[in-house]
Amino acid sequence: MILISSCLAGFEVRYDGSAATNKLAVWLVTHGQAITTCPEIMAGFDIPRSPAEIVNGTASDVLDNKAIVQEINGKNVTDKYRLGADLVLKIAKENHVTAAFLKDGSPSCGNCSVYDGTFTGQKISGRGITAEVLKKNGIKTFSDNELSVENVLPFVDDVVKESLLNITIFN
Repeated sequence: MILISSCLAGFEVRYDGSAATNKLAVWLVTHGQAITTCPEIMAGFDIPRSPAEIVNGTASDVLDNKAIVQEINGKNVTDKYRLGADLVLKIAKENHVTAAFLKDGSPSCGNCSVYDGTFTGQKISGRGITAEVLKKNGIKTFSDNELSVENVLPFVDDVVKESLLNITIFN
């Protein structure tokens, strides 16, 4: 089973109340090949909500209590981000998830990059809290920029592989 960030499947759950809809993500969910999660919503954040970034370290540092996740207004929201990651991991384990395609840039779901903690729009290489937790628990993580037929094929059921290969909007 594949796990997909809810915003990629068209749910308007991003910090600003928008979605980041990806046609392949929607297809995977509607064909029973993926489930969606949003760590921030699961942890109790509102839509919309204040932007948040990992400050003074990496996701791994946050998990080791050496860095925090902070909103632009200065509020420390580390505990909620850790809770969201733990809840996503629980769902991933219960559903035998082997791969996750996550919205890059997010302090939860970023897989290749996250914002640098200065709230200036600058990104750095790194992962968000949920992406880090999933990876540390043996789940292959990908960014939404890597969401392609080629990358999902190893994780979909054989019964849908051929139909997925024949859909031209994804090629």
